[in-house]
Amino acid sequence: MEVVSVREPGAPGPGEVLVRPEAVGLCGSDFHYFLGDIGTIEDPASLYPRIQGHEAAGTVLAAGDGCAPELVPGTRVALWPVHGCGRCRACRLGRPNACAEISLIGVHRDGALQEQLLVPAEQVFPVGVADAALAALIEPVSIAVRAAARGSVAAGERVVVLGAGPIGLALALVAADRGASALLVDTVPSRLRRAEALGADTLQADGDLVAAAREWAGPDGPGVVFEATGVPALVQTCVELVAQAGRVVVVGLSGEPAPLRVGDLPLKEIDLLGTSCCRADEFAQAVELVERRRDAAAALVTHEFPLDEAPAAIAYAMAHPAEVMKAVVRL
Repeated sequence: MEVVSVREPGAPGPGEVLVRPEAVGLCGSDFHYFLGDIGTIEDPASLYPRIQGHEAAGTVLAAGDGCAPELVPGTRVALWPVHGCGRCRACRLGRPNACAEISLIGVHRDGALQEQLLVPAEQVFPVGVADAALAALIEPVSIAVRAAARGSVAAGERVVVLGAGPIGLALALVAADRGASALLVDTVPSRLRRAEALGADTLQADGDLVAAAREWAGPDGPGVVFEATGVPALVQTCVELVAQAGRVVVVGLSGEPAPLRVGDLPLKEIDLLGTSCCRADEFAQAVELVERRRDAAAALVTHEFPLDEAPAAIAYAMAHPAEVMKAVVRL
Protein backbone atom coordinates (compact mmCIF):
# COMPACT_ATOMS: atom_id res chain seq x y z
CA MET A 1 0.00 0.00 0.00
CA GLU A 2 1.18 3.49 -0.79
CA VAL A 3 -0.25 7.01 -0.64
CA VAL A 4 -0.46 8.65 -4.07
CA SER A 5 -2.28 11.48 -5.83
CA VAL A 6 -5.27 10.55 -7.98
CA ARG A 7 -7.55 12.55 -10.24
CA GLU A 8 -10.50 14.33 -8.60
CA PRO A 9 -13.83 12.70 -9.49
CA GLY A 10 -15.59 15.87 -10.70
CA ALA A 11 -19.18 16.96 -10.17
CA PRO A 12 -21.85 14.35 -9.44
CA GLY A 13 -24.18 13.32 -12.24
CA PRO A 14 -27.87 12.45 -11.90
CA GLY A 15 -28.40 10.07 -8.98
CA GLU A 16 -24.83 10.51 -7.72
CA VAL A 17 -23.44 12.03 -4.54
CA LEU A 18 -19.97 13.50 -4.09
CA VAL A 19 -18.78 12.57 -0.61
CA ARG A 20 -15.78 13.74 1.38
CA PRO A 21 -14.71 10.67 3.40
CA GLU A 22 -13.78 11.56 6.97
CA ALA A 23 -13.27 8.19 8.70
CA VAL A 24 -12.59 4.72 7.30
CA GLY A 25 -12.43 1.59 9.43
CA LEU A 26 -9.93 -1.18 8.69
CA CYS A 27 -11.26 -4.69 9.15
CA GLY A 28 -10.42 -8.34 8.61
CA SER A 29 -11.75 -8.17 5.06
CA ASP A 30 -9.20 -5.44 4.32
CA PHE A 31 -6.46 -7.65 5.73
CA HIS A 32 -7.55 -10.58 3.56
CA TYR A 33 -7.67 -8.30 0.52
CA PHE A 34 -4.23 -6.88 1.30
CA LEU A 35 -2.81 -10.40 1.63
CA GLY A 36 -4.58 -11.75 -1.48
CA ASP A 37 -6.76 -14.19 0.49
CA ILE A 38 -10.19 -12.62 0.31
CA GLY A 39 -11.92 -15.95 -0.30
CA THR A 40 -13.48 -14.72 -3.52
CA ILE A 41 -14.29 -16.92 -6.50
CA GLU A 42 -12.68 -14.30 -8.71
CA ASP A 43 -9.03 -14.29 -9.65
CA PRO A 44 -7.59 -12.05 -6.92
CA ALA A 45 -5.15 -10.54 -9.41
CA SER A 46 -8.10 -9.01 -11.25
CA LEU A 47 -8.95 -6.89 -8.21
CA TYR A 48 -5.71 -4.87 -8.06
CA PRO A 49 -4.66 -2.10 -7.94
CA ARG A 50 -7.42 -0.70 -5.78
CA ILE A 51 -8.09 2.11 -3.33
CA GLN A 52 -9.45 0.30 -0.28
CA GLY A 53 -12.00 1.53 2.23
CA HIS A 54 -15.49 0.05 2.59
CA GLU A 55 -16.26 0.93 6.24
CA ALA A 56 -16.74 4.60 5.53
CA ALA A 57 -18.37 7.77 6.78
CA GLY A 58 -18.09 11.33 5.57
CA THR A 59 -20.02 14.42 4.58
CA VAL A 60 -21.87 15.31 1.42
CA LEU A 61 -20.08 17.83 -0.80
CA ALA A 62 -22.67 17.90 -3.59
CA ALA A 63 -25.60 15.85 -4.89
CA GLY A 64 -26.73 15.42 -8.49
CA ASP A 65 -30.22 15.65 -9.88
CA GLY A 66 -32.74 13.14 -8.59
CA CYS A 67 -31.10 12.55 -5.21
CA ALA A 68 -33.04 12.48 -1.95
CA PRO A 69 -33.65 16.00 -0.57
CA GLU A 70 -31.87 15.21 2.71
CA LEU A 71 -28.54 14.67 0.91
CA VAL A 72 -27.56 18.33 1.16
CA PRO A 73 -23.95 19.55 1.48
CA GLY A 74 -22.61 19.10 4.99
CA THR A 75 -24.80 16.10 5.85
CA ARG A 76 -22.96 13.32 7.68
CA VAL A 77 -23.42 10.00 5.91
CA ALA A 78 -22.40 6.35 6.07
CA LEU A 79 -21.76 4.39 2.88
CA TRP A 80 -23.49 1.09 2.15
CA PRO A 81 -20.82 -0.55 -0.02
CA VAL A 82 -23.09 -2.96 -1.96
CA HIS A 83 -24.22 -2.63 -5.55
CA GLY A 84 -25.98 -5.56 -7.24
CA CYS A 85 -26.46 -6.14 -10.94
CA GLY A 86 -30.25 -6.28 -10.63
CA ARG A 87 -30.48 -9.20 -13.07
CA CYS A 88 -29.12 -12.36 -11.44
CA ARG A 89 -31.14 -14.79 -9.34
CA ALA A 90 -29.98 -13.32 -6.03
CA CYS A 91 -30.93 -9.81 -7.09
CA ARG A 92 -34.32 -10.99 -8.35
CA LEU A 93 -34.88 -12.53 -4.90
CA GLY A 94 -34.14 -9.17 -3.27
CA ARG A 95 -30.68 -10.23 -2.08
CA PRO A 96 -28.22 -7.98 -3.95
CA ASN A 97 -25.68 -8.64 -1.19
CA ALA A 98 -25.28 -12.12 -2.73
CA CYS A 99 -25.24 -10.83 -6.34
CA ALA A 100 -23.31 -13.00 -8.80
CA GLU A 101 -21.73 -9.82 -10.19
CA ILE A 102 -21.57 -7.82 -6.99
CA SER A 103 -19.67 -4.54 -6.98
CA LEU A 104 -18.38 -3.47 -3.58
CA ILE A 105 -16.89 -0.10 -2.71
CA GLY A 106 -13.24 -0.67 -1.80
CA VAL A 107 -13.13 -4.15 -3.37
CA HIS A 108 -14.38 -4.09 -6.96
CA ARG A 109 -14.25 -0.31 -7.29
CA ASP A 110 -12.20 2.32 -5.54
CA GLY A 111 -13.09 2.95 -1.94
CA ALA A 112 -13.07 5.69 0.65
CA LEU A 113 -9.37 5.96 1.53
CA GLN A 114 -9.26 9.12 -0.57
CA GLU A 115 -10.37 12.70 -0.15
CA GLN A 116 -13.34 12.64 -2.56
CA LEU A 117 -15.57 9.82 -3.75
CA LEU A 118 -18.55 9.62 -6.12
CA VAL A 119 -21.22 7.22 -4.86
CA PRO A 120 -24.68 6.27 -6.19
CA ALA A 121 -27.29 8.02 -4.05
CA GLU A 122 -28.95 4.74 -2.98
CA GLN A 123 -25.70 3.80 -1.21
CA VAL A 124 -25.54 6.98 0.89
CA PHE A 125 -27.33 6.98 4.27
CA PRO A 126 -27.64 10.09 6.47
CA VAL A 127 -26.47 9.49 10.04
CA GLY A 128 -27.34 11.43 13.18
CA VAL A 129 -24.03 11.13 15.06
CA ALA A 130 -21.40 13.80 15.61
CA ASP A 131 -18.29 11.60 15.24
CA ALA A 132 -17.38 10.28 11.80
CA ALA A 133 -15.43 7.39 13.35
CA LEU A 134 -18.62 6.22 15.04
CA ALA A 135 -20.53 6.50 11.77
CA ALA A 136 -17.85 4.37 10.08
CA LEU A 137 -18.78 1.54 12.47
CA ILE A 138 -22.21 1.25 10.87
CA GLU A 139 -20.89 -0.99 8.09
CA PRO A 140 -19.42 -3.69 10.40
CA VAL A 141 -22.52 -3.49 12.58
CA SER A 142 -24.58 -4.03 9.43
CA ILE A 143 -22.69 -7.30 8.85
CA ALA A 144 -23.86 -8.42 12.30
CA VAL A 145 -27.42 -7.30 11.57
CA ARG A 146 -27.43 -9.43 8.42
CA ALA A 147 -25.83 -12.41 10.17
CA ALA A 148 -28.40 -12.28 12.97
CA ALA A 149 -31.17 -12.19 10.39
CA ARG A 150 -29.68 -15.19 8.58
CA GLY A 151 -29.49 -17.03 11.89
CA SER A 152 -33.04 -16.01 12.86
CA VAL A 153 -31.82 -14.95 16.30
CA ALA A 154 -34.86 -14.63 18.54
CA ALA A 155 -35.59 -13.31 22.02
CA GLY A 156 -34.66 -15.73 24.78
CA GLU A 157 -32.22 -17.74 22.65
CA ARG A 158 -28.70 -18.69 23.65
CA VAL A 159 -26.17 -17.66 20.99
CA VAL A 160 -22.48 -18.59 20.84
CA VAL A 161 -20.04 -16.46 18.80
CA LEU A 162 -16.59 -17.82 17.97
CA GLY A 163 -14.32 -14.79 17.64
CA ALA A 164 -14.46 -11.65 19.77
CA GLY A 165 -13.16 -9.27 17.12
CA PRO A 166 -15.18 -6.27 15.88
CA ILE A 167 -17.73 -8.44 14.05
CA GLY A 168 -18.04 -10.78 17.04
CA LEU A 169 -18.64 -7.87 19.40
CA ALA A 170 -21.14 -6.39 16.95
CA LEU A 171 -22.92 -9.76 16.88
CA ALA A 172 -23.17 -9.67 20.67
CA LEU A 173 -24.61 -6.16 20.47
CA VAL A 174 -27.19 -7.16 17.84
CA ALA A 175 -28.11 -10.39 19.67
CA ALA A 176 -28.73 -8.49 22.89
CA ASP A 177 -30.82 -5.97 20.97
CA ARG A 178 -32.97 -8.88 19.77
CA GLY A 179 -33.40 -10.13 23.34
CA ALA A 180 -30.95 -13.04 23.07
CA SER A 181 -28.00 -13.94 25.32
CA ALA A 182 -24.54 -14.17 23.76
CA LEU A 183 -21.37 -16.03 24.74
CA LEU A 184 -18.22 -14.79 22.99
CA VAL A 185 -15.33 -17.23 22.64
CA ASP A 186 -11.76 -16.17 21.85
CA THR A 187 -8.13 -16.98 22.58
CA VAL A 188 -7.18 -13.34 23.29
CA PRO A 189 -7.97 -12.21 26.87
CA SER A 190 -8.00 -8.49 25.99
CA ARG A 191 -10.76 -9.08 23.43
CA LEU A 192 -12.81 -11.01 25.95
CA ARG A 193 -12.47 -8.15 28.42
CA ARG A 194 -13.94 -5.79 25.83
CA ALA A 195 -16.80 -8.22 25.30
CA GLU A 196 -17.47 -8.28 29.05
CA ALA A 197 -17.55 -4.47 29.07
CA LEU A 198 -20.40 -4.70 26.54
CA GLY A 199 -22.30 -7.02 28.88
CA ALA A 200 -21.64 -10.28 27.01
CA ASP A 201 -20.64 -13.55 28.66
CA THR A 202 -17.20 -14.83 27.62
CA LEU A 203 -15.19 -18.02 27.37
CA GLN A 204 -11.45 -18.45 26.97
CA ALA A 205 -10.93 -20.90 24.09
CA ASP A 206 -8.81 -23.54 25.77
CA GLY A 207 -9.68 -27.04 26.90
CA ASP A 208 -12.94 -28.62 25.76
CA LEU A 209 -14.60 -25.66 24.05
CA VAL A 210 -17.71 -27.57 23.02
CA ALA A 211 -18.38 -28.89 26.53
CA ALA A 212 -17.81 -25.50 28.16
CA ALA A 213 -20.03 -23.63 25.72
CA ARG A 214 -22.76 -26.26 26.00
CA GLU A 215 -22.63 -25.97 29.79
CA TRP A 216 -23.28 -22.23 29.40
CA ALA A 217 -26.09 -22.78 26.89
CA GLY A 218 -27.91 -25.49 28.84
CA PRO A 219 -28.58 -29.15 28.10
CA ASP A 220 -29.93 -28.58 24.59
CA GLY A 221 -26.96 -26.49 23.47
CA PRO A 222 -27.08 -23.09 21.76
CA GLY A 223 -29.74 -22.53 19.13
CA VAL A 224 -27.40 -20.43 16.99
CA VAL A 225 -23.61 -20.53 16.60
CA PHE A 226 -21.65 -17.94 14.61
CA GLU A 227 -18.19 -18.63 13.17
CA ALA A 228 -16.57 -15.17 13.06
CA THR A 229 -12.85 -16.02 13.02
CA GLY A 230 -12.22 -17.20 9.45
CA VAL A 231 -10.49 -20.33 10.79
CA PRO A 232 -11.82 -23.16 8.58
CA ALA A 233 -11.44 -25.92 11.18
CA LEU A 234 -13.86 -24.12 13.50
CA VAL A 235 -16.80 -24.77 11.18
CA GLN A 236 -16.80 -28.39 12.42
CA THR A 237 -16.60 -27.11 16.00
CA CYS A 238 -19.70 -25.01 15.36
CA VAL A 239 -21.54 -28.04 13.96
CA GLU A 240 -20.66 -30.10 17.03
CA LEU A 241 -21.60 -27.28 19.38
CA VAL A 242 -24.98 -26.22 18.00
CA ALA A 243 -28.23 -27.71 19.30
CA GLN A 244 -30.27 -30.27 17.42
CA ALA A 245 -32.23 -28.43 14.70
CA GLY A 246 -30.05 -25.35 15.34
CA ARG A 247 -28.38 -22.90 12.98
CA VAL A 248 -24.69 -22.42 12.21
CA VAL A 249 -23.85 -19.14 10.48
CA VAL A 250 -20.41 -18.73 8.85
CA VAL A 251 -19.31 -15.09 8.86
CA GLY A 252 -15.50 -15.36 8.66
CA LEU A 253 -13.68 -15.27 5.31
CA SER A 254 -11.16 -17.84 4.13
CA GLY A 255 -10.01 -19.25 0.83
CA GLU A 256 -9.14 -22.59 2.45
CA PRO A 257 -11.35 -25.71 2.63
CA ALA A 258 -13.03 -26.58 5.92
CA PRO A 259 -13.01 -30.14 7.34
CA LEU A 260 -16.59 -31.17 8.01
CA ARG A 261 -18.19 -34.38 9.26
CA VAL A 262 -21.06 -34.41 6.79
CA GLY A 263 -23.14 -36.90 8.79
CA ASP A 264 -23.67 -34.30 11.51
CA LEU A 265 -25.81 -32.23 9.16
CA PRO A 266 -28.59 -34.78 8.55
CA LEU A 267 -28.31 -36.43 11.97
CA LYS A 268 -28.78 -33.13 13.81
CA GLU A 269 -30.85 -31.60 10.98
CA ILE A 270 -29.08 -28.29 11.36
CA ASP A 271 -29.00 -25.32 9.01
CA LEU A 272 -25.48 -24.46 7.84
CA LEU A 273 -25.66 -20.91 6.49
CA GLY A 274 -23.33 -18.40 4.94
CA THR A 275 -23.78 -14.67 5.37
CA SER A 276 -22.41 -11.77 3.38
CA CYS A 277 -22.72 -8.02 3.53
CA CYS A 278 -26.19 -6.67 4.12
CA ARG A 279 -29.20 -5.41 2.20
CA ALA A 280 -30.24 -1.75 2.18
CA ASP A 281 -32.96 -2.25 4.81
CA GLU A 282 -30.48 -3.98 7.11
CA PHE A 283 -27.96 -1.16 6.65
CA ALA A 284 -30.72 1.24 7.72
CA GLN A 285 -31.27 -0.94 10.81
CA ALA A 286 -27.54 -0.68 11.58
CA VAL A 287 -27.72 3.12 11.28
CA GLU A 288 -30.55 3.18 13.82
CA LEU A 289 -28.78 0.76 16.17
CA VAL A 290 -25.49 2.72 16.19
CA GLU A 291 -27.36 5.98 16.75
CA ARG A 292 -29.20 4.41 19.69
CA ARG A 293 -26.26 2.45 21.17
CA ARG A 294 -23.50 4.90 20.28
CA ASP A 295 -21.56 4.50 23.54
CA ALA A 296 -21.31 0.72 23.13
CA ALA A 297 -20.37 1.03 19.45
CA ALA A 298 -17.79 3.75 20.07
CA ALA A 299 -15.92 1.43 22.45
CA LEU A 300 -14.85 -0.67 19.45
CA VAL A 301 -12.50 2.05 18.15
CA THR A 302 -9.08 1.62 19.74
CA HIS A 303 -6.64 3.21 17.27
CA GLU A 304 -6.70 6.16 14.86
CA PHE A 305 -4.31 7.12 12.06
CA PRO A 306 -4.15 9.97 9.52
CA LEU A 307 -4.48 9.17 5.81
CA ASP A 308 -0.77 9.48 5.09
CA GLU A 309 -0.14 6.73 7.65
CA ALA A 310 -2.66 4.29 6.14
CA PRO A 311 0.07 1.83 5.02
CA ALA A 312 1.45 1.76 8.56
CA ALA A 313 -2.08 1.49 9.98
CA ILE A 314 -2.99 -1.70 8.13
CA ALA A 315 0.39 -3.27 8.91
CA TYR A 316 0.07 -2.39 12.61
CA ALA A 317 -3.49 -3.66 12.87
CA MET A 318 -2.58 -7.00 11.29
CA ALA A 319 0.48 -7.40 13.52
CA HIS A 320 -1.23 -6.53 16.83
CA PRO A 321 -4.61 -8.34 17.00
CA ALA A 322 -4.53 -8.44 20.80
CA GLU A 323 -4.13 -4.66 21.00
CA VAL A 324 -6.15 -3.39 18.04
CA MET A 325 -9.90 -3.91 18.05
CA LYS A 326 -10.81 -1.36 15.38
CA ALA A 327 -8.32 0.92 13.66
CA VAL A 328 -9.79 3.96 11.92
CA VAL A 329 -8.11 6.18 9.35
CA ARG A 330 -9.12 9.82 9.77
CA LEU A 331 -9.10 11.98 6.65
